[in-house]
Amino acid sequence: MNMHARNLANQYKQTGAASAALDASPHQLIAIMLSTARERIRLALACLERGDVPRKAHAITDACAIIGGLNSSLNLEAGGEIADGLSALYDYCQRRLLEANLNNDASPLREIDDILGDIEGAWRQIAPKD
Repeated sequence: MNMHARNLANQYKQTGAASAALDASPHQLIAIMLSTARERIRLALACLERGDVPRKAHAITDACAIIGGLNSSLNLEAGGEIADGLSALYDYCQRRLLEANLNNDASPLREIDDILGDIEGAWRQIAPKD
């Protein structure tokens, strides 16, 4: 695929993601954020394996930003212990991702992908019935 076609494909993909987010319920938005954070982590793993350090760093930065957004969306007053636990878990995830980035270490990336996968699975199970 030539560079122009790749750029157009990326723009289309971003537009599609933005469109999905605009039409999403608050519950669906969290699911999208979790899924996207995991995609960024898996991209970072792939980049690390092929030695693309700048792209790996960018993918980890994206994942950290998404996790920060998830953390800031928590309602700590209404959510009680569950929200407190998720906040601590999100903080941990961000610290581990920073370690992975600094040390070019794949194991924290895999660990955080697993953690976010567990959260994503649980989140999808409590989806409101439309």
